[in-house]
Amino acid sequence: MSEKNYQFDTLQIRAGYNSAEHNHSIQVPIYQTTAFDLISTDRAKRILNFEELAYVYSRVGNPTLAALEGRVAALDGAAAAVSVASGMAAVSYAILNAAEGGRIIVAAQIYGGTYDAYKNLYPKLGVEVDIVEDVNDLDAIRLLIKEDTKAIFIESISNPINVIADIEAIANLAHEHGLPLIVDNSFATPYLLNPIKYGADVVVYSATKSLSGHGSVIAGLILESGKFDWAAGRHPQFSEKLYTLQDRSVLEALPQSPFTGRIRLTHLPLLGASLGPFDAYLVLQGIETLSERVKKQTESAQTIAAYLSNQPKVSWVSLPTLSGSKYKTLADKYFPKGAGGTFSFGFNGTEEETNKFIDSLELFSYHANVGDTRSLVINSARTTHGELTEEEQKFAGIKLETIRLSIGLEDVNDLIADLQQAFEK
Repeated sequence: MSEKNYQFDTLQIRAGYNSAEHNHSIQVPIYQTTAFDLISTDRAKRILNFEELAYVYSRVGNPTLAALEGRVAALDGAAAAVSVASGMAAVSYAILNAAEGGRIIVAAQIYGGTYDAYKNLYPKLGVEVDIVEDVNDLDAIRLLIKEDTKAIFIESISNPINVIADIEAIANLAHEHGLPLIVDNSFATPYLLNPIKYGADVVVYSATKSLSGHGSVIAGLILESGKFDWAAGRHPQFSEKLYTLQDRSVLEALPQSPFTGRIRLTHLPLLGASLGPFDAYLVLQGIETLSERVKKQTESAQTIAAYLSNQPKVSWVSLPTLSGSKYKTLADKYFPKGAGGTFSFGFNGTEEETNKFIDSLELFSYHANVGDTRSLVINSARTTHGELTEEEQKFAGIKLETIRLSIGLEDVNDLIADLQQAFEK
């Protein structure tokens, strides 16, 4: 589909799928099967020798998943994609794949679960983590680069305080030192931003969020640009000869998609965080309306953020497209269509008042997802980032008064009225 240069709205409905290959089914079929018949021992030998590409076992490949992977790759301008069981699986597999036996540089402004993995998981798996306080402080990043540094990991829009990363500048710095840039683009989605366009080498998604948008599935995706030179010296794992590839390296066997290919050959079969076919189908259903949903949510968020900016019980609003935001210049560059439907504000009051405000909301559901068709609210310091110590929260810029909103598809006037009555209570 991408070869015909179709526009975004066409690709989100049709890319990655040819109905003629699936009995002319209009919808992508759900291939709810464990395995696929090898037919004969001769064919099995050809498949295992990579002389014939075919589906064998749904843990590593499935036609429903392939349609999802092809569609998101087309939307992002990626060379290839691999789907996994959750957004955290996407983050972990991407980091483990790139940073094997070395270090990564990461941003402090990040999702709480990812920060927790920085502290409590990756070092135990042989990956050391160096945290930069300001993601856009290029000098600070440069000082952290060591001989065994393997990658830089950032979020395009941080969770929950909406720091915008200067992707192009960070990518240029990374490439000067032979490092790949990995970008979590979950908040933005490919509708608002294509990180690969600005030099990102790997993009990860929690498809649980805005990509699917209906709050009924857990899923993740990893994409690669196909442009990074994994043979340049810092990443010997990609040049390692593998018995399963007939004593070839990933770079030799899969030169167009070595990063996602290595995940499919190693992490998926051996660690096993596979996405189910039905879950892939649910994500595909959400993607069909991606641009329409995110456009309305972004517009509503801008209206609600402007309303909150004039409230006496609000001390600050994090939406970077507001005039006066310290990230307004970066927002103009990277997010001309808006910075999405999720942002935070500071509640100007005690924690008891904050809790009463949240409990008084009627249209905003109190739970931890974002990007849903329903509007959501959460007190980040006590929930999504509760695994961080007070010192770590301060380091990441997450204050106790932080309230994160995820704007849904309800009428914006009803949402403002709901916020108003909760402020009054």
